[in-house]
Amino acid sequence: MRTALVIGTGLIGTSAALALAGRGVTVHLSDHDPSRARTAAALGAGTDEPPEGPVDLAIVAVPPRHVAATLAGAIRAGVARGYLDVASVKDGPRRELAALGIDTAAYIGTHPMAGKERSGPLAGTADLFEGRPWVLTPTRETDTEVLNLALELVSLCRALPVVMDAEAHDRAVALVSHTPHLISSMVAARLEAADESAVRLCGQGIRDVTRIAASDPAMWVEILSANAGPVAEVLAAVAADLDETVEALRALQSADEAKRSGGAAGIEDVLRRGNAGRGRVPGKHGAAPTAYEVVAVQVSDRPGELARIFADAGRAGVNVEDVRIEHATGQQAGLVLVMVEPAAAPVLAAALRERGWSIRQ
Repeated sequence: MRTALVIGTGLIGTSAALALAGRGVTVHLSDHDPSRARTAAALGAGTDEPPEGPVDLAIVAVPPRHVAATLAGAIRAGVARGYLDVASVKDGPRRELAALGIDTAAYIGTHPMAGKERSGPLAGTADLFEGRPWVLTPTRETDTEVLNLALELVSLCRALPVVMDAEAHDRAVALVSHTPHLISSMVAARLEAADESAVRLCGQGIRDVTRIAASDPAMWVEILSANAGPVAEVLAAVAADLDETVEALRALQSADEAKRSGGAAGIEDVLRRGNAGRGRVPGKHGAAPTAYEVVAVQVSDRPGELARIFADAGRAGVNVEDVRIEHATGQQAGLVLVMVEPAAAPVLAAALRERGWSIRQ
């Protein structure tokens, strides 16, 4: 791939353009809002000048409801040898293209499983896709050259290609992406009218659950509209679990010992199923999840504290597998939760204590 055209310079389009431009591909940028394309170009994502002839690959990175029409226009204009989109829903655009009478041999639907709470070209980064799954949904009609171009794009963005059927992809993202976003928003919505005294008690748990609720509502209305059926099915199953859990909790308040026992069993069941489901989430580098030990280090809110912890861990010969920060409300301090292999935890704790860090149990 020597040339590419990115149509749509939001977060995903700009990030893909930055990755390609950084690896020597000549990237042309197009957007319905020319100022967005100019912003992406100023960031080093390519040029907002149109290509003089057909490019190798056209990447359509527009909202889901505009994908089919944008692809159809580009294919009819012959702007590229191959075409793909990066929308989060795959079956709809393919069917819409077929309904428009477009030959889909030069098209492949794709979806990089990466994103941020922020959108727009200024949120784009060249490393957004590194190590992330990038789904490809070829059909029997897909030209081999187009599939190879898509695979090259994934490689240049340092993502991990995953080949799936379009319908299977939509069901999968309904479960692992779209439904979690709705549930996160529902939990966060409980905070809107909550007493200030309750909000002040917010800790890491509520921050974890509500993080993705900060995303752009307009964007998510489009995403959910394009995958409403599969999301509704998953949410209906969650609603059934919620109903059963509510009944179990009410049973725990009963004066009847048998009802209380049944309620406790119901709560334990949902928690155990949650444990089992969480255990299936892939761990580091996509491997089976590992139970790490946590070394909790108290830190002050000053520049360089995290760097010092990592440097001291390196001197102790300990690899940091993961890290989280818990902030102390109203204080210029917090806890850094350093996650390491179980055998390394006592080594790291001892080394950090020797270097003056306060270790919390």
